[in-house]
Amino acid sequence: MRWHRWITGWGGMLITLLVVVSCASTPTRRSTGEMIDDVAITTKVKASLIADPMVSALAVSVETTKGVVTLTGIVSSDHERQRAIEVADAVAGVMRVDARNLFVKR
Repeated sequence: MRWHRWITGWGGMLITLLVVVSCASTPTRRSTGEMIDDVAITTKVKASLIADPMVSALAVSVETTKGVVTLTGIVSSDHERQRAIEVADAVAGVMRVDARNLFVKR
């Protein structure tokens, strides 16, 4: 009986530890909370781009990783590119905007 309680107690602690560790982020992996935050940021950025008449939102793809928004695609002018960056940067929760892969059609 004492062994049963000992195994059950340690087993429960081990399971709890595994759950906590699996939800934690690492430098290369995002935690569940970070993933949810990133999806919310991506949605807000995309909605803001759609609402802005100066940006062709269909031409711009949006991804977010740990608060860093990456814009990719081809836009029609330097002004549209700059506006897309400004719109993305204005969204709450955005740490930085990476637009290295957002090109202007020449």
